[in-house]
Amino acid sequence: MRVFVFILVAANLAFLAWAQGYLGERASPDAIRLQQQLEADKLRVLARDEPPAPKVPEKKVEKVAPADKCLAWTALAGADAGQLDALLAEKFAGLRRERHVVPEVASWWVFIPPLPNKAEADKKSGELKRLGAPEFFVIQETGPNRWAISLGIFSSEQAANDRLESLREKGVKSAKVARRGATRPEQVSFEVNGPEPMVDAAREAVTAQLPDAKAADCGRR
Repeated sequence: MRVFVFILVAANLAFLAWAQGYLGERASPDAIRLQQQLEADKLRVLARDEPPAPKVPEKKVEKVAPADKCLAWTALAGADAGQLDALLAEKFAGLRRERHVVPEVASWWVFIPPLPNKAEADKKSGELKRLGAPEFFVIQETGPNRWAISLGIFSSEQAANDRLESLREKGVKSAKVARRGATRPEQVSFEVNGPEPMVDAAREAVTAQLPDAKAADCGRR
């Protein structure tokens, strides 16, 4: 009887050892996998019937450079133009600038030099009328040309010389051609191009130094 009990206990121990895998492969492979799982309760199912949606890449924000602007200062006298040019070169060298010079507009006149007095001027006027001079008038205003006789004012020297030649053909020998004062002095204009904030800063700096210098957008001059 004792031998039978011993054999039964030994058989139970052997079965237990076999079930725990101590004597070789276990009866169920799933049991092995279940024991090898680490923190299975933390697994998360991403999708059941469809694959996970692709990750959308983030859009990169690109910095937009400020738009360019064109500004012009016009009808500048020589001295003001020099100051403006120096200011732009010193403080706003990053701007593209262009300088334009508008030549002065002068006139030429055909005239008879000043006569001693009004009587002599009137006498000469009578002679010019008899010779058929097309136009003339006596200058009576006080100044270096008082009692001179103007025979025409022209925008070009060639036109004045042509009039002088025609008067000489009529017998007017004392007439001359000379340059008259400029009707418009030389003018300078500046254009600057560059980023709008820099152009606006240049406008403020020029206004502070040259308040009479007027600026306008290049398309509005």
